[in-house]
Amino acid sequence: MKKIYPYERKVYYYETDKMKIMHHSNYIRIFEESRVSFLEQAGLPFEKIESMGIMMPVLSVNCKYIKPLIFDEPFVVYPMITKFTGIRLELEYRVISRITGDLCAEGKSSHCFTDSELKPLRTKINYPDVYQLFKDYTGYVVED
Repeated sequence: MKKIYPYERKVYYYETDKMKIMHHSNYIRIFEESRVSFLEQAGLPFEKIESMGIMMPVLSVNCKYIKPLIFDEPFVVYPMITKFTGIRLELEYRVISRITGDLCAEGKSSHCFTDSELKPLRTKINYPDVYQLFKDYTGYVVED
């Protein structure tokens, strides 16, 4: 199993509002960025997943805002796969300020596995290597 590093960057100006605070909708985007980074580091980038004919649509996403990030503030996102059934996948995210160390937001997303026609896929049967990778990383704690 490969070591997975957290996703990090700074808040971009276009992501902020008039008060220089990251707009709430952008936290959902950084959850997705961190999920893409996690899968890429695990050896299963989205390009590869999709070339296999596997789609991972979002079923639900939520975010709890705790402390706002501001323009140019560096932050880090710690994603974790919390549940994997072979058909469904759930992740949790923690967004931490690199300046203060404060928890700024936390959230969850739920996904399923489908074919290109959005029909459910059983990864354990159809894609055992993909199944095993997600199973191996379920509960994996991303650390610096």
